[in-house]
Amino acid sequence: MHEIRDLRSDTVTRPGQDMRRAMAQAPVGDDVIGDDPTVCELERRAAALLGKEAALFVPSGTMGNQLAIFTHTVRGNEVICGKPCHIQEHEVGAAAILSGVTLVPIPAPTGRLDPDQVAAEIRSPDIHHPETGLICLECAHSSGAVQTIEELQAVAQVAREAHIPVHMDGARIFNAALALGQDVARIAAVADSVMFCLSKGLGAPVGSLLCGTEEFVAKARKGRKIFGGGMRQVGILAAAGLYALDHNVERLAEDHERARRLAEKLSDLPGLHVFEDRLDINMVWFTLDSSMRDEEIVTELAQRGLFVYPPMHGEWRLVTHLDIDDEDIDRAAAAFRAVLTR
Repeated sequence: MHEIRDLRSDTVTRPGQDMRRAMAQAPVGDDVIGDDPTVCELERRAAALLGKEAALFVPSGTMGNQLAIFTHTVRGNEVICGKPCHIQEHEVGAAAILSGVTLVPIPAPTGRLDPDQVAAEIRSPDIHHPETGLICLECAHSSGAVQTIEELQAVAQVAREAHIPVHMDGARIFNAALALGQDVARIAAVADSVMFCLSKGLGAPVGSLLCGTEEFVAKARKGRKIFGGGMRQVGILAAAGLYALDHNVERLAEDHERARRLAEKLSDLPGLHVFEDRLDINMVWFTLDSSMRDEEIVTELAQRGLFVYPPMHGEWRLVTHLDIDDEDIDRAAAAFRAVLTR
């Protein structure tokens, strides 16, 4: 049996022994009461890194995004976002279910919202209209692209002028910061609230942080309880997040470089077209013209020790992460070559 290389997502990372040791040794309390010292330290560190007043530890990025919507809006509001974005595509319609709001998606294949289109979708005062309650950004975008600070600021300025808050799905905001060569706080400054994940490229097993003002986070904390997200001796998990922030932020650049190397190795395969303009972070997106069925390709790659997802809307995605090294990149490329040229 081949040793498995898993390029399905950066969510498949597993905690190493040093991270597990930090988790085992973490002092804990009751986080619902507010006296888990490891959680408190993680929230303090996260807020400081992003230049926000406060932060809230939540089980997942989806909960963080949905808490932001729940906290910023009232029932019946509209929420402007990109199409596709994680909130619109991959959160099971939760905004409607949990917050009673309607998403207004604007075409943004790489996350770049057109400020004029955003402005055009903001509702004017009218007894017949719902109110626009929130504008959502995503950076880095799940297409593998990163918007510039100026692009993000242009949308935020439209929101400010209309007195509408901005939330950023920053699941991979540290990837974005490295790609842009910017401090992560400068990206976060664009938005009123920001969520980022610990369990993707940063390598923790569980958890995300929702950051914003003290008033916002206090309200979101109560929302977390409503959502069933109150946790007790969760410092065991928060310790993994602290370890990730201490050890796994700068090394994200290695994932970016390996993604570019993998893209280069794949680009000369017959029928395979890499999206070169979406290689900003740790993802390789491509289309594949092959006589083989998608499921057959996935199965044959797995038989050669490589796990990949089938294509989404006709596009394949490979994701590098801390459990993938240079040798794995070579073996992944070799597996694709063997399957596609047999």
